[in-house]
Amino acid sequence: MKIVDVVVTPIAFRDPPLLNATGVHEPLALRCVVQLHLDDGTIGLGESPGGRAETDRLIAAAEAVRGLDVFATNAARQAVHDALRPTVPRIEDRDGAWAPLEVACLDAQGRLMERPVCDLLGGPVRDSVPFSGYLFYKWSEHPALDGRPAIADEWGEVLDPDGVVAQARRMIELYGFRSLKLKGGVRPPDEEVAAVRALHDAFPQLPLRIDPNAAWTVETSRHVAREVEGFLAYLEDPTGGIAGMGEVARATAVPLATNMVVSNLEHIRPALEHSAVQVLLLDHHLWGGLRRSRGLALFCEALSIGVSMHSNSHLGISLAAMTHLAASVPHLTYACDTHYPWNAPDDVVRSGALRFVDGSVPVPTGPGLGVELDHEVLDRLHRVYLASGRDRRDDTGYMRRIDPAYDPALPRW
Repeated sequence: MKIVDVVVTPIAFRDPPLLNATGVHEPLALRCVVQLHLDDGTIGLGESPGGRAETDRLIAAAEAVRGLDVFATNAARQAVHDALRPTVPRIEDRDGAWAPLEVACLDAQGRLMERPVCDLLGGPVRDSVPFSGYLFYKWSEHPALDGRPAIADEWGEVLDPDGVVAQARRMIELYGFRSLKLKGGVRPPDEEVAAVRALHDAFPQLPLRIDPNAAWTVETSRHVAREVEGFLAYLEDPTGGIAGMGEVARATAVPLATNMVVSNLEHIRPALEHSAVQVLLLDHHLWGGLRRSRGLALFCEALSIGVSMHSNSHLGISLAAMTHLAASVPHLTYACDTHYPWNAPDDVVRSGALRFVDGSVPVPTGPGLGVELDHEVLDRLHRVYLASGRDRRDDTGYMRRIDPAYDPALPRW
């Protein structure tokens, strides 16, 4: 079956004012939706991070796979790399453009064979995939700016431990999460330690994790690790760089996780030499698709490195792809991250195929990814993108428009 067309649609959807180490989420998050058309009329779906640079790379990558057999994914990936290499020097960026196309190819293959994508990855080892409730410090609203009125958020303000616990309680009531993650790097470290302790007191049976996105020095990271040792499942990217992570790892029994310091194959050897990482967060958007991510999980299993899954603001096509991947990975040692509860109101897939049951997403059983595109929503979100004038995500720039004195330099503490 030949690929005859690939339609790339940039979209923008609502995002709450979630705080992180580099600023705050803007009112609109950016993504791209891929529709890969075969000569028999079959359409495969993919989703990727958005923005002008990402969209331009994806459009160029889409042109490179036209005319290829949808089952020839090795040749298609090579074609994408060959097409992008002159203008896109980083292999991570080339694989980032290939990843949604690979997902779309696998979705189309599954539809042709009337089998779910996880079957194409070797078959499921679990019928549902556990996810972690993703907690954020946040504002109560996006402030009024440039003549735009304030945009209130129903989840309200969260700036202290009581607010974090209340947010967690609501997440658990709505989705049944059985583990929790706090996005840190926002408040002073001892305040974030207090928030984690409050979570442990409120939910003593739930595994906890915190991710400050390298906002702490090595010494601060060691201090935090000492404070949370015994009730933290892992500490994610407390400090920057492989060497710094190694220094922290040697000082604590708390496992260190990353999606930042190990983001391509070249990072693996130095990470092993420094014993810097005990948990690797897979992300098929960054690692070049589902099959390469599954191979990375097998590598981690051989080295006794734990496996979880990274998330960014995303919609249902990505959630479905993550679920199929995680369902096929025997060595999934921690619940996966997901932003989906924050972004689900603007989902581009029709309701019914994706749901949370006791904190897990049952693997969709339909052919391919098992989800269908809602074209009316897609068209609406594309119009929002065009009207927004946005061309990239800029958490720091948005924060500085509200607080001109904000300094994004890391480490901060």
